[in-house]
Amino acid sequence: MNQQLLLLHGALGSKEQFKDIKERLSSDFEIHTLNFEGHGNRASSQGFSMDLFANNVFDYLEENNIEKVHIFGYSMGGYVALCLAKKHPERVKKIITLGTKFAWNEETAAKEVKMLNPEKIEEKVPAFAKKLAAIHTYTDWKEVMRKTAMMMQELGNGKKLTLQELACIHHKVLIGIGSNDHMVSIEESKEHADALPNGGLKTLDDIPHMIDMIPVEKIQTMILDFISK
Repeated sequence: MNQQLLLLHGALGSKEQFKDIKERLSSDFEIHTLNFEGHGNRASSQGFSMDLFANNVFDYLEENNIEKVHIFGYSMGGYVALCLAKKHPERVKKIITLGTKFAWNEETAAKEVKMLNPEKIEEKVPAFAKKLAAIHTYTDWKEVMRKTAMMMQELGNGKKLTLQELACIHHKVLIGIGSNDHMVSIEESKEHADALPNGGLKTLDDIPHMIDMIPVEKIQTMILDFISK
């Protein structure tokens, strides 16, 4: 039986981000995906937080009788994977993150939140607004965006994983970062990879932040190489 691999989506996204990756990896792993609360076709009456999403993952593992799993987390999904490893280390094997932002403070949060204005996006980038509306079929995409912005502000105000907390996560973790990622720096990725006792850094040349602009084979190779070690 193949090893089990869970794919965790990014902010404003859904499990549909992984359609092509699932096809690529289906012969190597038993693939699992889920929508975090309030994303895709999944409702939520709560404010967003990394703890909430980590609990979503734990509940999924329980419901599907998955004792232990490898995790690939894109952007926010990578952060959630590390939060799960901190809370429930016994349920996690190896972790791979890609484009995960770690350097949260008031300044960086304000910069990200500034770009999460639903009314401005609807006016100036209608194609993106339409795409978000198609992704989030249960909750209004504007509400998803507002809750995401509030979560980022809370991360900036101190509700983040500290370097000391990362030092207590002993799983093998690969922190992936694209050289053309304008949201996440190589410096912050390296600092947090170094804080993990069994952490490593992988820089992907000429790769941006947005997952739909990353060649699927790059992600496939990164996952297979790391898990097979």
